[in-house]
Amino acid sequence: MKVKELSVFFPAYNEETNIKATITKAAKILPQITKKWEIIVVDDGSTDKTGEIVEGLIKKNPQVRMITHAPNRGYGAALKSGFAASKYSWVAFTDADGQFDFSDIKKFLPFTKEADLILGYRIKRADSALRRFYGFIWNLIAKILFGLDVKDYSCGFKLIKRKVFEEVQPLEAEEKVTQIEFLVKAKRLGFRFAEIGVGHYPRRQGKQTGANIKVVIGSLINLFKLWRKLR
Repeated sequence: MKVKELSVFFPAYNEETNIKATITKAAKILPQITKKWEIIVVDDGSTDKTGEIVEGLIKKNPQVRMITHAPNRGYGAALKSGFAASKYSWVAFTDADGQFDFSDIKKFLPFTKEADLILGYRIKRADSALRRFYGFIWNLIAKILFGLDVKDYSCGFKLIKRKVFEEVQPLEAEEKVTQIEFLVKAKRLGFRFAEIGVGHYPRRQGKQTGANIKVVIGSLINLFKLWRKLR
């Protein structure tokens, strides 16, 4: 199963130990599943050598490019920038930290005939107990406040038609709440969803930031602002 064209972007923040392997693997798989493709790295204000490494890969492969945020603007902003920069009709994104196997994108492709958004869900989440707890609470809140009945809305592996991104504008939420706003608006507009289980693996190198207490509190505030606006 193939698609005609596909943009892939990777939000990245201080991923110097992972970014090369992530891009290299994707660049090997993409020619197997599509004729036209591109890889975009959204370097979200990294303070390590992430940008330098990506620049080196760009010199070797013109289908790789980079967007740089300065300073760091958060995951939600990285998602918005990645979608906005994508030029092809299908857009996939996944995290740059190596916790997903990009070859799982092949599982998504059969659903492109019947769905507009194909959402990965982690079959067995390879994160700390604290992150799994946060994930459970976030899914529960999203379901209660917005009726967002999906298995794992915050899973960082999705394949979505670019026209969906265009139709759900404006996206005003930040950080973790961006994906909730995206999916809630898409559902209300009648776009079709499919869900597929994907592998999730322990982070081998680098540091996670999603469980940072400042990020969590900021996301909670943003979440209730979104609820007031959309209700």
